[in-house]
Amino acid sequence: MDNLLGLLRIRIKRGINLAIRDFRSSDPYCVIILGEQRLKTHIIDRDLNPVWNEDLTLSIEDPDMPVQLMVFDHDTFSRDDEMGDAYFDIKAFLETQKMNLESDSVPNGTTLKRIKPSSSNYLSEESCIIWQDGNVVQNILLKLRNVECGEIELELHWIDLPH
Repeated sequence: MDNLLGLLRIRIKRGINLAIRDFRSSDPYCVIILGEQRLKTHIIDRDLNPVWNEDLTLSIEDPDMPVQLMVFDHDTFSRDDEMGDAYFDIKAFLETQKMNLESDSVPNGTTLKRIKPSSSNYLSEESCIIWQDGNVVQNILLKLRNVECGEIELELHWIDLPH
């Protein structure tokens, strides 16, 4: 924990058009993995477009390590079914965070950086890092892989640790 840079708060906002894994629907939940850290959202019953709006917080030591997101369908009597996964990088977000912007110098809603979808990321659309209410925030829409359909919307926030 000596190398701890700070905390990354990931707001898992919602799932869009997730895959059917039960009879007509799914009971989805998300798992965030970074190194040995593994965090999970609550399960939403029978919903292919779930709204979690749930915050999960990771300790960040290595800015180069990508965060893995996995989506599962909860099953009571059998192993939970996989509903896709994706990775996202936090490097650009952390670099923008280090700019140490002041609230009075940057208008609210200013786009600080744009990340375009490419073959090296899982973005469904351009991801913007913005200045919002005195904080650097990144909005991300991830396209799930290893599945026929589905996207997950996230929002990243940074929490500095007291020195």
